[in-house]
Amino acid sequence: MTKSVKHFLTLMDLTPNQLNKLVERAIELKAAWKKGAIYTPLLHRSLAMIFDKSSTRTRVSFEAGITQLGGHAIFLSPNDTQLGRGEPIPDAARVISSMTDIVMIRTFEQTAVETFAQYSSVPVINALTDDYHPCQLLADIMTFVEQRGSMTGATVTWVGDGNNMCHSWMNAARLLNFKLNIACPEGYEPNPQLLADCGTHAEIISDVKLASQGSDLIVTDVWASMGQEEEQKLRELAFADYQVNSALMKEANNDALFMHCLPAHRGEEVSTAVLEGQQSVVWQEAENRLHAQKSLMLTLLDL
Repeated sequence: MTKSVKHFLTLMDLTPNQLNKLVERAIELKAAWKKGAIYTPLLHRSLAMIFDKSSTRTRVSFEAGITQLGGHAIFLSPNDTQLGRGEPIPDAARVISSMTDIVMIRTFEQTAVETFAQYSSVPVINALTDDYHPCQLLADIMTFVEQRGSMTGATVTWVGDGNNMCHSWMNAARLLNFKLNIACPEGYEPNPQLLADCGTHAEIISDVKLASQGSDLIVTDVWASMGQEEEQKLRELAFADYQVNSALMKEANNDALFMHCLPAHRGEEVSTAVLEGQQSVVWQEAENRLHAQKSLMLTLLDL
């Protein structure tokens, strides 16, 4: 019988138990790496990295991650591949997956990674689409666990656009049984079907101060994501009252953490005082992309 291939296209591809184990292993891998341990279970394994969107953290973390595990990364941009010249995704998926052991894709449409996975003979990882950013959530959850323990029963406040990061936080709330308050201006709400699927785990509270009260974690993202640059001025007006600053952090619990997937626009969605402040864990969060994705690759390959 042919073994089924595991993919990671959204957080919902994991069960709560699988997600917790993946994070636990990521923390162990991080500790071992810090102690100088050499662990190379992916020796002679290859990761194809398909980028339709530019990247810093995603590229560095995946490339460094598979290298630390003994494997090799192949960077593929639209300028360098036939995909960029219109090769059908099913054709590319069958060819690339026949030559590599795992594929990560950073692109625009969620349907692109879904189609690629459908025709791939190896695991496919969603490294960001317009709809979801599940790899970032692995790092975010890992960071919270390191700092505060289990997320179950916690209250998280999302401030800003109902974008791919917001959608992934909504999935996380469902999986790990915590409350997500979504503070967003009218017209920038998250996917309504996804919100309905969350039930009582997620709620839109337009008043950002009210949404932040009693929160254990405040999370935000840039007001204009990649591909939305032409909307920058319009979004600056819409999100003017949604900056995470010291006054807003005071509405949350005294020991509340602050996260941002980066890059950050200081003085827009977050003040420099918060980004560089004692409650901010953004640098730990960024580094944890490396270790969370090592754990993810090993999980998908059953290693």
